[in-house]
Amino acid sequence: MQFELTRLPASQEPRGCVVVGVYASHALTPSAKQLDQACGGAITAAAKAGDITGKPGDTLMLRALPGVAAQRVLLVGCGKSGEIDEGAYQRVVAAAAAVLGKLHAADAAFYLAELAVAGRDEAWRVRAAVAAASHALYRFTEYKREPGRRHLKTLAIGCRARGGKPLEVALAQGQALAEGVRLARDLGNHPANICTPSYLADQARGLAKKHGLVVEVLDEAQMGELGMGALLAVSRGSREPAKLIVLKHQGGKAKAAPVVLVGKGVTFDSGGISIKPAATMDEMKFDMCGAASVFGTLKAAALLKLPLNLVGVVPASENLPDGNAVKPGDIVTTMAGKTVEILNTDAEGRLLLCDALTYCERFKPEVVIDIATLTGACVISLGGHASGLLGNDQKLMDALLDAGRSAHDRAWQLPLWDDYKEQLRSPFADLPNVAGREAGTITAAAFLSAFTDKLRWAHLDIAGTAWKGGKEKSATGRPVGLLLQYLLDRVGA
Repeated sequence: MQFELTRLPASQEPRGCVVVGVYASHALTPSAKQLDQACGGAITAAAKAGDITGKPGDTLMLRALPGVAAQRVLLVGCGKSGEIDEGAYQRVVAAAAAVLGKLHAADAAFYLAELAVAGRDEAWRVRAAVAAASHALYRFTEYKREPGRRHLKTLAIGCRARGGKPLEVALAQGQALAEGVRLARDLGNHPANICTPSYLADQARGLAKKHGLVVEVLDEAQMGELGMGALLAVSRGSREPAKLIVLKHQGGKAKAAPVVLVGKGVTFDSGGISIKPAATMDEMKFDMCGAASVFGTLKAAALLKLPLNLVGVVPASENLPDGNAVKPGDIVTTMAGKTVEILNTDAEGRLLLCDALTYCERFKPEVVIDIATLTGACVISLGGHASGLLGNDQKLMDALLDAGRSAHDRAWQLPLWDDYKEQLRSPFADLPNVAGREAGTITAAAFLSAFTDKLRWAHLDIAGTAWKGGKEKSATGRPVGLLLQYLLDRVGA
């Protein structure tokens, strides 16, 4: 779907549908007032009659209004004027977009960027509207037949008459974010029999060819030569070979230190010998959503031609039980030379990541951020609202927290004190891969921190935010929004 800006009065929009807002007090947004005057007060009458309450997300469709060029006018409740924050704004946009997605209309115009959001200018509102609308309109129908219907092809974002360059930039950023999120969601939603480590490698090659990126894929033999014993231990129980995928966006100066993103790419996680319960195991295809978010962020950065160097590193593997699978009690040697006693084979993500983090040292990075669906403990701690954030560099973590607030793709910092590292003790190896039930998210990060002494590093645990389960299960594309905003902030865009 294409997005564009429009500066026409709402009543003159030659679209299939025009979307305007109504507040909880029945007050109308500026474009709704203009439409109301053009049609002789029909919108005010509908609000006073209680046909639309103005509660956030409440909607009412009006058709064939006199004096209005569009075939339909969609009223959407916006809540109380002056009390709209970033989350409320995105929910209002998403509610309207969800209705548009069910219409037999090819185009529509949104006049919701005129809503006042505390601390956010019109450029932010345009960018957020594009991202939220795209997210609400997303459908994954690769393997499912849908009844034929007319899909929305163009969505115009109404803005003030003198928007200028900042709004054009905001639109482009919103479109790039939407494309990156869509890629991440598509990769996450593919079934594990399709989305294997080799499939991810092929997707990386396709991204590189289309967007001018540099790609390198290491096979198991090459990883073995590098001493990646932890990563290769995870893939031993699978017939699908592991891959280490490297993607580079070279938009900065040749010798400028890159930002490195490391994404966990477990394309299916059965738990290995420490096998998971059968219920909802199908959702373990989402265990590669960290990798998907790296791909999505690289795509968005390439589309925007961001003037920085960015490297994506994806250790990809399946985690399955087999006669050759790693067992509880096995000891493996990492690329860093440290030994790890594997007490639980279902704590496999940190085994992939520790070798990938060591590999990142060769890029002499400015910062390294790993993104992983790492611990169920993070879901218990933060639910689906915020990603867990830990690391060894407060300035980096503050920048990520700020980016998350701006993108409304929030993170929450957890402590990584040395006290927690004391839980990682093994009588047989340098460290175990688990440290008991207490503070599981933190001790997982503490394990990773043992491999980051030479790095400015942050870790995002996205186990609660990367996908939604149940009947509406789907990858969310998070935290592409947070990561892209962090990159935009770095370059001052």
